[in-house]
Amino acid sequence: MDSLSALLHQYAPRAQIFYAGSLCGRADYEGSDAGGHLHLLRAGTLRLRSDGEVPLILVEPSLILFPGGSSHRMQSRLDCDLVCANVRFGRTNANPLVAALPRRLVIPLASAPGLAPVLELLFQEASQPGYGQSQALDRLLDLLLILVLRHVLDAGLYRGGVLAGLADVRLGKAIIAMQQQPEHPWTLQGLAALVGMSRARFAAHFHQVIGKTPLVYLTEWRLALAQQRLLTGEPLKLVAPGVGYGSTATLTRAFAKQCGLTPSQWLHQQKTAAEPPLD
Repeated sequence: MDSLSALLHQYAPRAQIFYAGSLCGRADYEGSDAGGHLHLLRAGTLRLRSDGEVPLILVEPSLILFPGGSSHRMQSRLDCDLVCANVRFGRTNANPLVAALPRRLVIPLASAPGLAPVLELLFQEASQPGYGQSQALDRLLDLLLILVLRHVLDAGLYRGGVLAGLADVRLGKAIIAMQQQPEHPWTLQGLAALVGMSRARFAAHFHQVIGKTPLVYLTEWRLALAQQRLLTGEPLKLVAPGVGYGSTATLTRAFAKQCGLTPSQWLHQQKTAAEPPLD
């Protein structure tokens, strides 16, 4: 499994279409901690305003992604053709994938030919009603989000964090190793040796690019995996060694420090609270 696939397995992209058609006038979208928005401008001219960003006038087909749910406004004096969806990477916006993406990502479709085959299918499905249309559109949008992340990595459109680390040849090797072998007793010295760097240089470069130390990243990854396994019903005594902890007590301490709850308390909270809807 490649490094991006490992991230997507943990922070799975999901999309749910809520509009396909023409916009003439104004549409406002509120920010949310639970997810973001994706807009596909197929044709027309669109004015875009969003919190903390320079206003834009889009005159060519474009993809607009707000991964972290920033408030924004779209306006069009003449009809423009749009497909709009609610999106989420994982259960909430509080994850390294969302943190590594720009708050507002605008990609002219002509600059991303790798998206074209899926977009063609998506626009065709959106314009021709048929059985299972909404589910088909949602799955196509899920695939589109993965291709967008691939484009972000290839084009260097990330703002830092784990995506910047994956794009760095040496750091990417360390991240892949930690993701693929979370049970391994990784040390700073061992990770540095793996990528052919000195301990000090590796630690400084990792922190500069990703914004946290290697061992903090490793701890967060291990605990995210532990959460995923707990949700499947796997016993804590099996989860602990599988994610790099020698005992349930050690995992419980790390879990409580990071999450503010013990694993059993966290699991109870998750089971009693339904996953927030996309819309």
